[in-house]
Amino acid sequence: MQVFERFQKTERFQREGIGVFRIVVGFLFATHGAAALFGVLGTEQAGLFVWPSWWASLIQAVGGALVMIGLGTRYAALLCSGSMAFAYFTVHQSGALLPVQNGGEKAALFCFAFLLIAVLGNGAWSVEQAARTAPQQATAAAE
Repeated sequence: MQVFERFQKTERFQREGIGVFRIVVGFLFATHGAAALFGVLGTEQAGLFVWPSWWASLIQAVGGALVMIGLGTRYAALLCSGSMAFAYFTVHQSGALLPVQNGGEKAALFCFAFLLIAVLGNGAWSVEQAARTAPQQATAAAE
């Protein structure tokens, strides 16, 4: 019984946990895309406007950055999730059925991580949250 009570106490940090998850997943995705866009960090540069590699890298860099900072998070996360589903089914699925067999583990994990972010929202520490609370604080200070 005490174990369950301890888990209930952690619910008070749910927003912060979602925020940390959003920031880490967005950062990892953005760096993955930026590495391919600019040919850095040991990654081969994607050719300019080449379908689908350059466009996927652009979605990864921009979408990951938007998710990381918490701006348009649900829409950006949904786009990122869809791009990873597309990548999984067009690139990896033809190799074998399971992700561990076809090298699609990262695509599958990113797909479902971004889907979770799209459903749960920003959590704590987002630009959207700061933009909403700033006018309220200014109004409260003026009164």
